Amino acid sequence: MRLLQNTALLYLLLVIVRPCSVDANRRKRAVTDEDEEKQGDPLPPGQCGLYLAPSSLPFAGLGLFSGTKISADSPINEFLGGTYPGYSGETNSPLWSDLAIPIADDYKALPYRGQQRFPSWLGYVWPKEVGALVSFRTAFPEIEPGLIAMDPGLQIADGIEFFMDDHPSNEDFDEDHEPSVRMNAFSPGIASLANHDGDFANIDRNYDISRTDYNFLTAPWDAGAGAFSPHHNMQYTTFRDVEEGMELLLDYGHQFHADIRKRNEQLRHMQGKSTRTLTGFADTIGRDWDIMEKVQKKDCPKELPTEKAKRERLKVGMGVDSSILDVGVRPYIEYRPNDHLPAVDEEKDDDDDEEDDYDWNIRPLEWLHDNGVCLSSGKLSIGPSDIDDAGRAVFSTTDVAKGEVILIAPLIALRRDDFRIYKSDPDAEHERDEVDKSTVIGEELLLNYAYSHPDSPMLLVPNGPLANFINHGGEDANVQIRWPAALSKTARLFDWAYNRKKEYVYDDKFESTNHNAWLKDHPIDVMEKSGRLAFEYVALRDIKKDEEILIDYGPLWEDAWGAFSNAHPYARSGYFRHSIGVPDGFYPDNWLGVTDKYEIAEIKDLKNKPLQPGIALPLTWAHNGKALSPKYGYVVGLDKGFSDRFLDYSEKAGVIELYRKLLTNQEGFRLKSDEFTTYTPGMLTNTSTTNDEEMEFFAQKYKADQYKFNMHFVAAWNEAARKGVMKALGDAGFDLAVKGIGERFGYDNMTCFHASYMGMSHCDRAKMHSDIYATNDKSWNIIFPLITVEGTDPELNILADDMNTVVGVHYLKDVAYALGDFGFHQTSPSNYFDPSQSDGEESAAHIRVVFGAYCSQIDETNIAMIRHIYDGDDPAPFADQFAELPVKEVHWTKTGNATLRHPEGSGLSEQSCKGDAKPNEK
Repeated sequence: MRLLQNTALLYLLLVIVRPCSVDANRRKRAVTDEDEEKQGDPLPPGQCGLYLAPSSLPFAGLGLFSGTKISADSPINEFLGGTYPGYSGETNSPLWSDLAIPIADDYKALPYRGQQRFPSWLGYVWPKEVGALVSFRTAFPEIEPGLIAMDPGLQIADGIEFFMDDHPSNEDFDEDHEPSVRMNAFSPGIASLANHDGDFANIDRNYDISRTDYNFLTAPWDAGAGAFSPHHNMQYTTFRDVEEGMELLLDYGHQFHADIRKRNEQLRHMQGKSTRTLTGFADTIGRDWDIMEKVQKKDCPKELPTEKAKRERLKVGMGVDSSILDVGVRPYIEYRPNDHLPAVDEEKDDDDDEEDDYDWNIRPLEWLHDNGVCLSSGKLSIGPSDIDDAGRAVFSTTDVAKGEVILIAPLIALRRDDFRIYKSDPDAEHERDEVDKSTVIGEELLLNYAYSHPDSPMLLVPNGPLANFINHGGEDANVQIRWPAALSKTARLFDWAYNRKKEYVYDDKFESTNHNAWLKDHPIDVMEKSGRLAFEYVALRDIKKDEEILIDYGPLWEDAWGAFSNAHPYARSGYFRHSIGVPDGFYPDNWLGVTDKYEIAEIKDLKNKPLQPGIALPLTWAHNGKALSPKYGYVVGLDKGFSDRFLDYSEKAGVIELYRKLLTNQEGFRLKSDEFTTYTPGMLTNTSTTNDEEMEFFAQKYKADQYKFNMHFVAAWNEAARKGVMKALGDAGFDLAVKGIGERFGYDNMTCFHASYMGMSHCDRAKMHSDIYATNDKSWNIIFPLITVEGTDPELNILADDMNTVVGVHYLKDVAYALGDFGFHQTSPSNYFDPSQSDGEESAAHIRVVFGAYCSQIDETNIAMIRHIYDGDDPAPFADQFAELPVKEVHWTKTGNATLRHPEGSGLSEQSCKGDAKPNEK
């Protein structure tokens, strides 16, 4: 009982109590005896009441369509169920309604678990508040919605609410009760399949008739109590007329509406094969500007790339998005109309026929029959099961023949880890400590609705009406699941849904050429496409009218249920949790015995396939061989012993000793957040030379307050230090890395215009950022390690070009990571040593020090942007190297002999090497 009570208490703590935000007029709209007689077209027996087909909305994927006409203020479930002989809407309740499955754990995505900001299945879960299950903190870049491969879906929606304290169905029912405890909920069926349109929504939840109960079961005495969701009878009502063949649309809320409008506008330009996904930007920057995050845009001056700007050497000459300019400031830019459809024509006369506005989302029934699938034809209904502890069940309303498909179920795909509930502390001082993944305290109720194989990391949950009410029958099962049959309408529809790209709009001439493609893919790829695959329930034998529909959950489930239900009520550990087993051979071999973690193939194979010095290879996923990003993510082989040689130089030059003092917060080396000052590290060690003692470096403690880490940058301040670092890089063998990048991308030359050390000992939350951007794909941040801490988690997080998936990598000796334009990355959370919690053992403190060099082909297409990048948040003592072309130093050319030790060019003078910034004045 203690665990049972604690689990329930945890669940209550995870929900937020606050006033309801849904429009009050909609929430209170309910059908009463005083309403006018409902008007709707009754369906003939066997006709489909609810279709799933390509949406009438652009880029929305699949959508729900009504098979009949339903007038305003009518409960749609009474019509969508279809009809069967003898059915009467006046004497019978709707054939089916939906359930809501609570999602108890808020910590489902980065930065707390997994490797994605928005796991695709969360797009089908209604949050108790916007963003409850995903992080919108500033650690991630603010990327334009159209450029994110996996949008957050319902996680930015608040148009529908689900309540923990919904109306009970027993004698405790109170008409005046107003549910108020919101919960995260997955509600398979209408709530998760109907699309959004803020202007043309036509249905909403009927909040007054949903109920919560365990069908007269009581915990702990009845084993079934808690084994299924008590939240049921989720029904929906029209608030405007719905025509035959009209798409059923919900209003997801204002934030979702704004996001989808912006994303769809961008996708329309992508579909039109435009060179840019946004409009209003200078042609010389083009799509690069679209990808830049908002903070980077705001940092740029608002000048155009005119000849005047080039002559006067403005810091950055570029066009800007008019939406970020100050009021009244308008750049010379190109404007395009917003051609998002559907859209209200503002010039339309008021006397025009209003019904014309709704034609765009109506499909002929013949079209729906040919291009969609039926989710409800009146052959199935829901009612109380006759099986002990089973709760509610699905029944046949008519005779069903052996081999007949009785139900089609879209599927969401999840990792096993998604079902675990970890110990958490939302009040923890550090974000990295909020979730303790070493302690599992429970499993989600959703697990009981998931289909799985014990050797696969992926589980599948039906996402349509009726399917999640089908109970276990064992040897008495009368249906089984199967993949869509070849050449069937189901196969064609989901072949399109699964294989389509985000910007694709459905073409009814679509040819199905990749049948059940998900069976060939790795589970990771399938899980990125939740909702876009399906299976069918097919009759194993003839089924009689009113017979309960049953499936075999498998021997593992049966054994687990037997052990749980036969245990003494006080001996049971919480509620029953176990997934449903799939039939033998149902999961393909490539789904078995594999990992669900994103890994980099080049790093995974380094022990068996060492990188050759100077060879640059794209980072590719181990599970499918595709590039993390074909443009900006590479790994570069360094000369054997390179890391040790450059570390030896850094030790002798005093830089490492400087870091030991900075990172342990010693007297005279304590910097405030964003403060910088200069040091002569050669004076800190007795191994330095006279030249070392002439070298000045600046040290900056970067945004420590904002990101809760003690990252310090150390870089050359005077020309002696700059030349010393470049010479040491060359002596250690870094020229091979520069040459490898240059040859890989066919550059004419390369200049390493900035180089700095980066050191830290603790990090709670670092900014996901790109150091290099919009340089016409001609610049690289090349990073390699000097000091790492053995046995720790990956040190560097890299964001894939889907702007959603993050992979953590370890720094490796004699290996560099090369991140090009928009190569987003961040320091991983870690806690080697925190001076604020020190016990005085600074000498034994673990620290991490890495080195990064910005190397680029600098030419007329990017010199303004590169200067802007260099003269960013850090001190910029060598800004005059970009004063004119050709630049003053070149470190590699494809035809010459330039090196880091002996560069070509006029060289930088001591007088030109100081910027305006002064120590301690930043």
